[in-house]
Amino acid sequence: MSDRKTVLIIDDTPLNIKILSDALKDIYRILVAPNGERGLELARGENSPDVILLDIMMPGMDGFEVCKRLKSDTATSGIPVMFITAMEKGADEKKGRELGAADFVFKPFSIPDLKKRISKIIL
Repeated sequence: MSDRKTVLIIDDTPLNIKILSDALKDIYRILVAPNGERGLELARGENSPDVILLDIMMPGMDGFEVCKRLKSDTATSGIPVMFITAMEKGADEKKGRELGAADFVFKPFSIPDLKKRISKIIL
């Protein structure tokens, strides 16, 4: 199991975390953070993730701020960030990409498509 790539899920909604974790746990090692602050701690931790799945709309620190902090820290700047959001395409996607996001997945999403996108990012 230690040779598996690690996915960090940062989302404040338990159901979203469960759906993502259940879909990915057979392929990847899963880390979970219920907010941006904890997500930053885990990303900077000893076992840093290979990719981060990040919600945009969260109380406190939103996903854009989390991404900005990740990309400005040399310890985490190389970790690909994939936003998973219910927000509509357009300005939010543009802002996320400007902050360094590798991809955007819009809810509702297809599990097979999500898996394919993750595998492309971390290979």
